[in-house]
Amino acid sequence: MQPAAADRPAGLRIVLAEDSVLLREGLIGLLARFGHEVTAAVGDAEALRAAVAAHAPDVVVTDVRMPPGFQDEGLRAAVALRAERPGLPVLVLSQYVQRSYAADLLDSGDGSGVGYLLKDRVGQVEEFVDALARVASGGTVVDPEVVRQLLRRHRDPLQALTPREREVLGLVAEGHSNAAIARRLVVTEAAIGKHIGNILAKLDLPPAEDTHRRVLAVLAYLRA
Repeated sequence: MQPAAADRPAGLRIVLAEDSVLLREGLIGLLARFGHEVTAAVGDAEALRAAVAAHAPDVVVTDVRMPPGFQDEGLRAAVALRAERPGLPVLVLSQYVQRSYAADLLDSGDGSGVGYLLKDRVGQVEEFVDALARVASGGTVVDPEVVRQLLRRHRDPLQALTPREREVLGLVAEGHSNAAIARRLVVTEAAIGKHIGNILAKLDLPPAEDTHRRVLAVLAYLRA
């Protein structure tokens, strides 16, 4: 469920990994404004793993590309950390849309408590802070721009979905609850539940808890 501003968890302890000093310092100040504490701010993947071990944060915020290779060191560290600490919430920031990065992150653990956002989203402060809150609370958040790009694709396994079902699945991928999707599309929550049931059935997902099946649906969406 998407928390309102008044419902955001306060006082999160955060480990931040970002090689740009300016962005790192800016994020520290921004997060402090919302009552959160950056317990460690580091500039490379090795230091990130050490900081998490030392501080046991509530959530990790990390860039994808960091020293020494500036490839996907931050993402690899995030995936490794979630393997070592199941359930550790991680929000990954990326300069560009890379759907494979989002899919790799969702593959870690059970797909809950993860987020993939473009760095531009940081400038939209309310959206960024809400996304962080959702991830810290166990939600799954995928940047709307990633979702928009995927909506233009019509390959399997999504071609069996109707346009409305693809729209609903896109909003699920962004991390919205059934109630939030219903409000946005101006329909009943029951109608959204029916759409999601049809989506899960058409994607032929195995029996599982509803939350996990939603994550599997998002993964299918990302890989289409």
